[in-house]
Amino acid sequence: MSHDEAAALATLLKAMADPTRVRLLHHLSGVPGGTACACHLPGELGISQPTLSHHLKTLVEADLLTRQQQGRWAHYTVRAEALAPLTGLIASLAQEP
Repeated sequence: MSHDEAAALATLLKAMADPTRVRLLHHLSGVPGGTACACHLPGELGISQPTLSHHLKTLVEADLLTRQQQGRWAHYTVRAEALAPLTGLIASLAQEP
């Protein structure tokens, strides 16, 4: 693995290294239709709007979520393809002796 590949993976892992962000990703990945309005997430996850905004911003900046503005609300979708490097890393670590 190159230094650049390791740095990119570390950035993704850092973005996910928070229980609230893990819960957000898990919740959003299971939403029917694959997209959820930010207006529903605080109640569904039991967190405040400022906390939600902070964590969503972190995940969008790490390119793990897409954000689409629809009227006054933002809708978020998990970028499954962005998780592929993490899946590959975990698979390779599980196979090594």
